[in-house]
Amino acid sequence: MSELDGIYAHLGELRARITRIVIAVGIIVVFMLTFRAEQFDGTVLYYPVPDPLHNLAAQITDHMRRTLVPADVQLIQTAPGQAFYAQVYIAALAGIVLSMPIIVRELTAFIRPALSEIEVSSVRTVAVPAIILFVAGTAFSYLVVIPFMLNFLYQYGESAGLVTFLNVVDFVTFVLQFLLAFGVAFQLPLIMYAATVSGLTDARFWRKNIRYAIVALVIIGAAVTPDGSGVTMWFISGPMIGLYLAGMMLLERHGRKKTR
Repeated sequence: MSELDGIYAHLGELRARITRIVIAVGIIVVFMLTFRAEQFDGTVLYYPVPDPLHNLAAQITDHMRRTLVPADVQLIQTAPGQAFYAQVYIAALAGIVLSMPIIVRELTAFIRPALSEIEVSSVRTVAVPAIILFVAGTAFSYLVVIPFMLNFLYQYGESAGLVTFLNVVDFVTFVLQFLLAFGVAFQLPLIMYAATVSGLTDARFWRKNIRYAIVALVIIGAAVTPDGSGVTMWFISGPMIGLYLAGMMLLERHGRKKTR
């Protein structure tokens, strides 16, 4: 087989695996936009009921409104279809998160021929922690960071006696942006681990460059946060610095054990 045929074969395999990922995500998106969750009487269990108008994405939007939007802020839509678009965004994020095991499996299977057995084993080792850290990052963002930031930013309008309205698309985009940002940010220890195990760096590299890393993480926090107060950025930079320190210490400990 010629080199060109090999490239076409790889592209065909990549297209097939991406198609499977898109189908998995699409099934979840359609399900969330078609069914709603109905609670069993007297239990904490739910079962799906067809109801496109009051679907799961709409229920999640309403839950976000009740738990995240400050009491004096009104969540509104200013154009037809905005509530639907917000529900599509939520369903798409849920589809990506719930399909993560399939996404990791397909991508790992695609790059496996180019990896050694040790590298394949390393990928499998970090797959589950990556999902756990992503969920932990989104949970931390939803429960701690987003409520604080919304209350902090909208206190200015309350102190001035203003009635504040929040567009539903802007609100959902803001929330999803931070959920994804924290989900990715919590992968930092795994990125450090992968760079060390692959031989790109060693365990001493992270301690040697800690000052530059902290400056970079502070800049990232300042760039992501929507205000210039210098307060809310620490809700992003702080956890990332903590994750960097945790990853650094774990790698150093792993290096000492390996040396022994």
